[in-house]
Amino acid sequence: MKSFFERKNVEVSLRRYGIDAMGAMAQGLFCTLLTGTILNTLGSQFHIGWLTREWARIAGTGYTVGGLASAMAGPAMAAAIGYALQAPAMVLFSLIPVGWATNALAGAGGPFAVYVVAILASECGKMVSKETRIDILVTPAVTLLSGLLAAALVAAPIGAGASWLGGVIMWATDLHPLLMGILVAVLVGMALTLPVSSAAICAGLGLTGLAGGAALAGCCAQMVGFAVMSFRENGWGGLLSQGLGTSMLQMGNIIRNPRIWIPPVLTGAMTGPLATCLFHLEMNGAAVNSGMGTCGLCGPIGVWTGWMEPSAAALAVGAQAMAPTALDWTGLLLVCVVLPALLCPLLALPLRKAGWIRPGDMKL
Repeated sequence: MKSFFERKNVEVSLRRYGIDAMGAMAQGLFCTLLTGTILNTLGSQFHIGWLTREWARIAGTGYTVGGLASAMAGPAMAAAIGYALQAPAMVLFSLIPVGWATNALAGAGGPFAVYVVAILASECGKMVSKETRIDILVTPAVTLLSGLLAAALVAAPIGAGASWLGGVIMWATDLHPLLMGILVAVLVGMALTLPVSSAAICAGLGLTGLAGGAALAGCCAQMVGFAVMSFRENGWGGLLSQGLGTSMLQMGNIIRNPRIWIPPVLTGAMTGPLATCLFHLEMNGAAVNSGMGTCGLCGPIGVWTGWMEPSAAALAVGAQAMAPTALDWTGLLLVCVVLPALLCPLLALPLRKAGWIRPGDMKL
């Protein structure tokens, strides 16, 4: 069995499933749901005709450019996962309908359901690929049927479970904004820097509202915090690559010296409750934005999107469109950029003086 798995490139490992597949799933979400949401918001707020016009009507539903992109989230996630698992072409293409069906069956918990089902279908397809003389029939059929069967069995329960857990987190954050603001910010922020996908986690759990705002605060604390704290080692290139890219670039340095992670984590523990208790910062855009931080400014854009046009997930829990006040804009700027840029280097000073953080420890 081991030799068969090696020959078929089936690797049951935390890296393959927990890092590669989940990271690819987040990219699929980014290219469809997140991009579509941003395009819809830009079109409606700036009255851009070609972004707001109906480009297609399917089963009585009209779709804008952004709407078409968002509707393809399931297929894109499944194909991205298959690509990360190094699936052959026919397996990869067969995952497209599997992703669409799974996402539709799972509802709000679609990303997690697609994650599980796409992995299962991809590995089944890989195991039969090129094993018969009628491969062109067998491989797509096995991939499609195994995926649809798995979707029929587990998509709805996974979706319900993910939605329930996300709802509990949001309920607890509303009930205890100080404690949960700290907890959510720290955990999601650390997930962003670890080689897993905080965006996929937030999307799967449907984190919106105050919990989404706390998650955003934690992610921004990691990205902006590391970018500014390591400026002396990495200069402007490092500032931009971490502040607008990802703090995951520091993962190798964290392994070598875990103490460099203390200031960004503490920063998130401070800005998280400020977001929930003082500024009441809510992420009512697409839930995936909650785990994006300042990556491409998707986190702040998601908050703005939620102000103007709340996502379906946010509307389901009572969110409403609003006109942001000066306090809202101030809170967004402070939580996402200013406070992490100030607090993280300050928190690092005593660690530098104590020799816990040495020159070059954060060099990329």
